[in-house]
Amino acid sequence: MAQAPQGSQWKTLDTDLNRISQVEMATAYVARPLVGPGIALAFMVLAGIIAAIFFGQQPVNYVVVAAAVFGAYMAVNIGANDVANNMGPAVGANALTMGGAIAIAAICESAGALIAGGDVVSTISKGIIDPSSIADTRIFIWAMMAALVSSALWVNLATWAGAPVSTTHSVVGGVMGAGIAAAGLTAVNWPSMGLIAASWVISPVLGGAIAALFLAFIKARILYREDKIAAARTWVPVLVGIMAGVFATYLAMKGLKQIIKIDLMTALIIGPAIGALSYALAAPLIRKASVGMENRNKSVKTLFGLPLVISAALLSFAHGANDVANAVGPLAAIVHATENGVFEAKVAIPSWVMVIGAFGISFGLFLFGPKLIRMVGSQITKLNPMRAYCVALSAAITVIVASWLGLPVSSTHIAVGGVFGVGFYREWHMERRLRRPGAAVGKVKPIAKEERRRRKLVRRSHFLTIVAAWVITVPAAASLSAVVFLVLNAVVN
Repeated sequence: MAQAPQGSQWKTLDTDLNRISQVEMATAYVARPLVGPGIALAFMVLAGIIAAIFFGQQPVNYVVVAAAVFGAYMAVNIGANDVANNMGPAVGANALTMGGAIAIAAICESAGALIAGGDVVSTISKGIIDPSSIADTRIFIWAMMAALVSSALWVNLATWAGAPVSTTHSVVGGVMGAGIAAAGLTAVNWPSMGLIAASWVISPVLGGAIAALFLAFIKARILYREDKIAAARTWVPVLVGIMAGVFATYLAMKGLKQIIKIDLMTALIIGPAIGALSYALAAPLIRKASVGMENRNKSVKTLFGLPLVISAALLSFAHGANDVANAVGPLAAIVHATENGVFEAKVAIPSWVMVIGAFGISFGLFLFGPKLIRMVGSQITKLNPMRAYCVALSAAITVIVASWLGLPVSSTHIAVGGVFGVGFYREWHMERRLRRPGAAVGKVKPIAKEERRRRKLVRRSHFLTIVAAWVITVPAAASLSAVVFLVLNAVVN
């Protein structure tokens, strides 16, 4: 038999190897989007194993294992959606890289959850459902399971659509829907639901107004002064002191409440004291950093970089301390009811449950967080360190004001409302400058109406998508929860 020339054999081998390489490249390209869901699924399975090991009952209670899996799923979704509100402005302002933001947020969120996370959680989601209306422990367990599943699915859908929504409202909607399906409309505490509905408007409007006021102050006192650097030396330490005082009060009231109980008046005393100390420390540092700076807006912006990073880290710590209960609250309720045969308005969160919530938030942030971080940080409106600083400051101030007034507000709505407030203020300010008398005499070049519309500084498509998602969060989560509860109840019975 005649043999093929040696060169043709090598050519055939090269062709085959090239085909294999192309298949490998195609496989890697197709598999890349599956890496995140695969890791998240592995974490959920691990959470179920942890529940089976630490629950301490034999035989293994599969309801608790399933609840742990869905609790881990909820925690991952909170990390993917909610944490973007704290880190998005800092990334959009280029004060942090995406990797740096994820690392800082993961550390601070986990620390907040594990160090200062709530050891007691309201299983009926702040009085939304009357416990006496659900007499059967088994029905209560299925209601909590339905709330957990539905709220996680809704937050996942919102993340996929690119809409930052309130996980607190998702859980509240889930509990409400399951409660109505289990015990009827009379089971719901409608005055509490009315306050939550009011917060849909109060949270973003108040956050946006405060952010816009601080931006207006910075423009008037620093950017529009003839000597910007001298003005910055005067006012930036004041703003840093305000930030420190506000966050000290915020953490005393919210972030550290499980370590030490501090009432509102004490927190309001601690805040100004920390603020004054921070001003005394910041003034010489700002003076030293501003030496040799050019008299330009760009130079002033750099002075806000470090305060912005610190504020984002503190927001993440407080978020981890407070919102981890959204992920593990229903899970803790199921564990308590299964273990004791009864359910109560408040129960302790076991350590292994808190660990699932803390690590789930970090996994969700790392795997899926960049999408919403980019949305909040750069796709709604353009941010720089000064504007992002105003957003972070408004978030902390709004929570303090709302707590003082007894209003239930969403940190998500506040932060995103702050971004909207900064953007809409810039639009208003631009229109005001274009309409001033100088435009009529040629000092300022007039711009046609169509061009002004094109130059809108807040993307209306994102604005409408996010507002629509906010409005339908509670009814959507409630409807989904009612369906899940009815299915679970029918299957088990």
